[in-house]
Amino acid sequence: MAEDNSAAPSPLEAARNLGDGDRSAALTAGQKGHLPDLLGLEWLEAAPGRVRGRMTVTQRHMAPNGFLHAASVIALADSASGYGCVVSLPEGASGFTTIELKSNFLGTVREGGGVACEATLVHGGRNTQVWDALVTAEATGKTIALFRCTQMVLYPKA
Repeated sequence: MAEDNSAAPSPLEAARNLGDGDRSAALTAGQKGHLPDLLGLEWLEAAPGRVRGRMTVTQRHMAPNGFLHAASVIALADSASGYGCVVSLPEGASGFTTIELKSNFLGTVREGGGVACEATLVHGGRNTQVWDALVTAEATGKTIALFRCTQMVLYPKA
């Protein structure tokens, strides 16, 4: 009997191929051992055009001055937008890369608080995607950051 040497799809590839269902569990599984996992990012909903996630602020998310580190907020928003891109890629695309991102910080959350993020697709073209993410304090609903990124869609070499 011949041995099957074909590689199993990665959890992220599997999430992309789930059809119209919620992909949040597959994305969470696919981040194990990577930055989103190390930061404790949780995915609540993931479908083409929209991703919702959250994190509980712990010591690892804090800057030495005692405030939530901007990079933690960017990691949440960028991961939500990137996972959104994964599940929204056009037919034939093999992946993406971020080519621009911008953040405006309007508030903070203290250690122990929750941070929510909702990323939505603003432009879904053949060669680029633009995503906006709204980051809020779970306890108050107050906006703590606005985020926008542009993704370049990648295709296999012919």
